[in-house]
Amino acid sequence: MVIRRWLSVLLLTTYHLLLTTSLIYSQNDELLRNLLWKDFLALSGKRPKIALVLGGGGARGLAHIGVLKALEEKKVPIDIIVGTSVGALVGGLYASGMSISDLEKMGQGIGWNKISNFSAVKLFTLITAESLLSTEKLEKYLKKYIGDKNFDELKIPFACIACDIKTGERIVFKDGEAAFAMRASATVPGVFNPVEYRHRLLVDGGVVDNLPVDIAKVMGADFIIAVYPQADISTYEIKNVMTTLSQVINLQGGFLTEKQMKEADFLLIPNVKNVSMIELDKSQECIEAGVISGRSKVNELKDKILEKFIDRIVFQR
Repeated sequence: MVIRRWLSVLLLTTYHLLLTTSLIYSQNDELLRNLLWKDFLALSGKRPKIALVLGGGGARGLAHIGVLKALEEKKVPIDIIVGTSVGALVGGLYASGMSISDLEKMGQGIGWNKISNFSAVKLFTLITAESLLSTEKLEKYLKKYIGDKNFDELKIPFACIACDIKTGERIVFKDGEAAFAMRASATVPGVFNPVEYRHRLLVDGGVVDNLPVDIAKVMGADFIIAVYPQADISTYEIKNVMTTLSQVINLQGGFLTEKQMKEADFLLIPNVKNVSMIELDKSQECIEAGVISGRSKVNELKDKILEKFIDRIVFQR
């Protein structure tokens, strides 16, 4: 029995070394990758937790839908989702169990009139008076898809970020009503009325944390994929209130995101740099950019995951 046990250990060790060497020196070996990935998924409850962190970016963030589609196609499991602003909207809907096809349909048909009381008259009022727009319509829109679900009723553990505009504190939502938290996370300051919450006034989480990688770690993630729909802010024309505010948020978000990007295990940056945060009419372009980004990087992503957890794959078979 002892000899047989030692023989098994020796075989596993040899197998481990061969797989590691093959993975490092044969990055394009699809067959090997598929075999290893099958073993990884078979770990079941012992499998390391993979988190997806979705950054803010307004209309650009619709690329998150495309990234999710690509990851789902290639059987990359998502165990935790954390999002800011539009990342909170897409991430929360997916965490609730909404299918990719339904997310795509929603993204393709979205418009400012569906998620706010935005209109030419309201915009004129915003410029000339002290009144702001409302995001109550956004919360109702979200509830059409997820109802009154609390965070603990979602299919995938989820958290999102908002900012207390009175104190500058980062507010992390992990419990309570999901649609309300998602709305607060996406309430752009200076355009929309802050959302009242427990004596706080909440606005878009991108003001304080546009890519909350650290929250995914706190939630128990072993491997973190961060998706950041980065803008090329030097190309934008600053010609009205909305574009001025979006530029300020882009600048602030860029500074805050640099450190968080370095903390992620893997980074995806869909090519949406020429889309402004208010161009919802470019939703299909953004979704397709997310699909392209995900598909082009998925083999590299799988290799990174396998390299990090190959010991667990081999010795817990």
